[in-house]
Amino acid sequence: MTTKLLICDDSNMARKQVARSLPDGWDVEISFAADGVEGIEAIKAGKGDVLLLDLNMPKMDGYQVLEAIMAQDLPTLTIVISGDIQPEAHQRVTSLGALGFIQKPVNKDILTEVLSSYGLFSHEIPATNHELDTSHNTSINIPATTPSAVINTPEKPKVTQINVSTVESEPQVAETNLTLSTDVRDCYQEIANVAMGRAGDLLARLLNVFVELPIPNVNFIEVSELRMALKDIENHESTSGICQGFISAGISGEALLILNDSSFKDVASLMNYQYDADMGTELELLMDLANVLIGACLKGISEQLDIQFSQGHPEVLGQHRKISDLIANNANKWKKTLAIEISYSIEDYPIKCDLLLLFTEKSMQTLNNKLAYLID
Repeated sequence: MTTKLLICDDSNMARKQVARSLPDGWDVEISFAADGVEGIEAIKAGKGDVLLLDLNMPKMDGYQVLEAIMAQDLPTLTIVISGDIQPEAHQRVTSLGALGFIQKPVNKDILTEVLSSYGLFSHEIPATNHELDTSHNTSINIPATTPSAVINTPEKPKVTQINVSTVESEPQVAETNLTLSTDVRDCYQEIANVAMGRAGDLLARLLNVFVELPIPNVNFIEVSELRMALKDIENHESTSGICQGFISAGISGEALLILNDSSFKDVASLMNYQYDADMGTELELLMDLANVLIGACLKGISEQLDIQFSQGHPEVLGQHRKISDLIANNANKWKKTLAIEISYSIEDYPIKCDLLLLFTEKSMQTLNNKLAYLID
């Protein structure tokens, strides 16, 4: 009998990736939803016997979808597929009724195994085939007591230190009229979403907290416009920041980590630091956060695009200043930038930390070529 399958994710690229990763030979009728509101409507319309659900979405996120399914007793079986791989995220979705949890980017073998483990898909083995090749059998760690746990714990990023902080070895390519189409923006946003989740998981483990992850903001703008855009998130608070250059074949840019000064004491407490502003504690905290967040984000991007970044020595942008002032010295290095903004916050703490990944205009041609095979 045909299974009504609903894939609910705000990223068009992610929806396509999940659809391509479905088990071969599975008799399904696929529907798509771009946010939680559409997802609930589709389930009510009978399009979601099985729901493959993202967590980080606009209008209604995955947690709210699971809450609505429970509250309204909607007839669907849910497996979460998310870039947010914090242990707490897994526990929360399980408590809200999700059967399984798979990290992005989705792996076909793991998805097939999870669907099979819950009887949602059965492997059809021909009766005449007595000598099956078992060399390709998928093995995943699903504990008997908690069969939905399918999480790979990321390692702490290793930083290769070379002097590229000024990003002067920018790739030389012919001038082109680069634009950021809807499909390409969606692709960048989804890649940033996965990388953000890896970094958020490390931060959550470091601080023993739950990190609230946003939808990454992706823009291709004049560098002079960047300061104006950042003024919207300043809230008149003073900030401190670290800058770290990175480079790969045909790609270069800078990562900026900016922490609100009001967050220092709480971060120090969570990291078991003896806080003393006069003894350089704040700078040490900034360096530690930069190592975790910048390193993990770049590693997440490099793994998805099959590239390798080298990172320069971190440099202090400034302390106790406005965000726009922090980036003023870096605003004249190139004309336009592909800017990816991620604003991390910590549940139950007034901590706010912004990570900006700024790719040079000339890097976009290489990046777009890398993305082309993902868009299709």
